[in-house]
Amino acid sequence: MVTHFKISGHLACGHKGSNLTSTRELNRVKCRSCRNTDAFKEARKTERNAARRAARKAKAIHTVNDWRQAWTERLTAMAGQQRLPRGFTGQPFV
Repeated sequence: MVTHFKISGHLACGHKGSNLTSTRELNRVKCRSCRNTDAFKEARKTERNAARRAARKAKAIHTVNDWRQAWTERLTAMAGQQRLPRGFTGQPFV
């Protein structure tokens, strides 16, 4: 059975009927006419960009907080007193 893309109460391809299967889930749409409409392409692009932004944000938060701790641990593991680089409040020895 063909599944259509439903947007704001109507099918994207323009078909009409009470027995037509429709969904807002982009991966489940099988109708070629619906998949070729501007509304479907825009929805797919918006969903893809949102996923990329979320992945980039999650990755950025993880790496920003991690490098300082990793650097401090590296200097602590070295023999003798090591000075922390600028930006580590007051240049203490580790």
